[in-house]
Amino acid sequence: MKYSRSFLFGLASTAALALAVTACGGGSDGGPSFAGFPIQPVAPAAPNQPTTPTDEVPVPPTDPVAEADDSFDPYYNVCRGTNPKCYNDWGAFATTPDRVLVYSRTAGPRHAVLGTPMGAGLNPTMNPDNIMQAGLVRMLSAEGITVDWTEDVAVLGSRINNYKAIIFASSNRDTLWNGAVTTSQDAARTALRNYMRRGGGFVGLHNAFGAEYNWPYYEGLLGNANFYNHGPNRAGDVEIVSDDPSTKDVPKRFSFQDEWYNLAPFPTKVKFLAKVDTSTLKPLTSAPHPGHADFHPVAWCQYYDGGRAWLTTLGHNAHSFTADLSGVGAIEFQKLVVQGVKSAMGLTPFCTE
Repeated sequence: MKYSRSFLFGLASTAALALAVTACGGGSDGGPSFAGFPIQPVAPAAPNQPTTPTDEVPVPPTDPVAEADDSFDPYYNVCRGTNPKCYNDWGAFATTPDRVLVYSRTAGPRHAVLGTPMGAGLNPTMNPDNIMQAGLVRMLSAEGITVDWTEDVAVLGSRINNYKAIIFASSNRDTLWNGAVTTSQDAARTALRNYMRRGGGFVGLHNAFGAEYNWPYYEGLLGNANFYNHGPNRAGDVEIVSDDPSTKDVPKRFSFQDEWYNLAPFPTKVKFLAKVDTSTLKPLTSAPHPGHADFHPVAWCQYYDGGRAWLTTLGHNAHSFTADLSGVGAIEFQKLVVQGVKSAMGLTPFCTE
């Protein structure tokens, strides 16, 4: 079959025109067409994708911010517990002498073991009946530790950073509140908080658990614990429940006499050091508190907000602090307290895991 040159030329021209329309995106319906027939566009090939072996499951990246940190206590807004990461090892006390301050100011009922209130200032003259304070000075001095004492809240607030540990010796109620000034009545609270944050040591004895009820930070410092009530002053057996520098060479069980504080709230995130065998307590408790029949701790430790805290609810009776060691369990108790103070000072390892 033969075609004329003019026919072939016309066919070629039509094809060229169709290609031009396609390139320009023309067409009656917005799409390309050829001689009235729509031209379907060809989808571009998908780029090559890396293949994942069927036996491997991709692991999403870990977000370090989302990782849980159980050392942080959101209620008290501090790092606390037995993890040393909660200690601020800033070297703030690297050149501080081995010195502690015994603070025994009471802003409420005063235990007989504390005796007559002392005068103002640092190291006021002790009265003959300041048994607890004198006992702490004696037993710690025997270990080569210099001991100062005061019941002056202004002294505590201004001098606290001169000591490797502060000992609250049954100092109770709003013991850090200074109502004698018109400004900065809470200066001692601020000083104690900053002292802990720079790596200080805190030791709370007996009715230190009856202090600062209205300051949540202090309750956390005690280990999320507070005094609720106690039964009659009576005998009971203390049991050491953890190996620790503060319990070293203390008999695993010894007889003692105390008020055996009931606690509310109950301590958490701490290392329990000693408990009372509740089967030896007669009576177990005092109404309305049901007592801690299953586990009644009497000593524990924790890191708190950058510092160290060593706590015991024991220490009600004067004969527990005297030099003649005549009180039941006085030898063991005094050894426990001295070693607890030394660990809070950083002279021995603290609250070991």
